[in-house]
Parts: sequence; C-alpha cells; structure tokens
Amino acid sequence: MKAVGVIPARWGSTRFPGKSLASVAGKPLIQWVLERAKQAERLDEVLVATDDARISRAVESMGGKSVMTRADHPSGTDRIAEAVAGRRADVIVNIQGDEPLIDPALIDRLVTVMEKDASWDMATAAEPFTDQVLAGQTSVVKVVCDGTGRAMYFSRATIPFQRDAGSPAGPVRRMRHLGIYAYRRAFLERVVKEPPCELEQLEKLEQLRALHIGAKIAVLETTGSGIGVDTPEDVPRIEAILLRGKG
Repeated sequence: MKAVGVIPARWGSTRFPGKSLASVAGKPLIQWVLERAKQAERLDEVLVATDDARISRAVESMGGKSVMTRADHPSGTDRIAEAVAGRRADVIVNIQGDEPLIDPALIDRLVTVMEKDASWDMATAAEPFTDQVLAGQTSVVKVVCDGTGRAMYFSRATIPFQRDAGSPAGPVRRMRHLGIYAYRRAFLERVVKEPPCELEQLEKLEQLRALHIGAKIAVLETTGSGIGVDTPEDVPRIEAILLRGKG
C-alpha cells in the first residue's frame, strides 16, 4: 500500500495572503511543514499542491516536489485530489500547509490505522481541550465520537452541550479537532464529486460532507499539537517555540 502526503498551499489566503512563503524563524513557512512531513516514516512521497508559481519554485529550490493545481478549488481536499490524479496512491494524507509544528509520528499513526483496518474511509485527529475558553470559540472546531473512536459530528459550536450544571461524571471532556486527514483513495475521489451538503454550508466545515455521505472516520487522540499560522500575528508565537528548540 502506497501512502502519499499532500500539503495544499494556495497563495490567496484571506487572512494572510502569501503566508506559505512568509519567513518564520529564518525559513519560509512551507519549508517547516515540508521538512516535518518528510520525517514521517510511513509516507512514500510528499507533494506540495499549489496554485502559484512562486510557491512551486520555492518548494523545488528546497528539494521538495510541487504540483501545480487549479486556482479555483473550493477546498484543500479538492486540491489534493487533483494533485494525486494519475499517481499511484492508496492512502492520501492531507497535511495542512500552515502547521509548522505538525508531528511526523501523528502522520505515521494515521497511515497505520488506514493500512490495518480497511473499514475506515478516513482518519483524522483530535486532542482534549486544556483551555475551556477555546472550547467556546467558533473558530475552533470540536468533534464528538462514539465508543469506537468513530466521528459522529464536527461543529464550531460547543459540543457536547452540558444541559445541567455539574455532573456526577466529572468535568465535560471535549475534543478539539485537528485539520489533518488520511483518505482512502476511492473515498477521496467520491467526496470531491459530491456537492456541498446543508450542514457543510451551515458550519463551513468540509468534513461534514464526508459524514453526510456515510463516511466512517477514525479519530485518533493526540496531545501537544501546537498552533498553526492563521494570521501574521501568529508568526512570533511560532518563532518563539521553534527557536526554543521545541518545534
């Protein structure tokens, strides 16, 4: 089984245009992500899927592989599907291009679960909230799973909702969804052919399209995922972590 990691990197980020090439601790942001992804032992190949020649040239100059894709893709999932078209790939891992602290071991875990259990259509990751203030923010996505670790729902709302104050079971355990996905190839091709569903349009979460069509999504628990780069203000925080040698 061949596993390919794909890093979507478009130029036109609404909150941070050109952030893939923004300097972070002396390197372009995309280079940090690429170097981390290459450390994953279960990936046979790592590609950067981009819509911009500047990003493509930069990736090639740092020894990476880039694939030019259309500029009008509505999501990173659509972009990675185009990037792997015509390539042999049984499992495709969508690695966010703005997370320079991505753990290579987590990538390996996602590939492993897909290889060991053919019943999963997808695999993703989540971590317990340590800051309950974050759990209430709509910019942070939450996930609820069943007893087998299968995703039941993703939401920007605070889920699960605690109706009554206090609980004999102790504090409510909520999980923060991390935006990394491993897809079985056939399912990825199916997802991108489907139109956005109502829930996806309401929540602005593309993974709800997968659930809508019956996806079995494994959710792996992890900790210490770090932070991503959404705006220029995030760069100093990431640099501080990297320069302390914790990145």
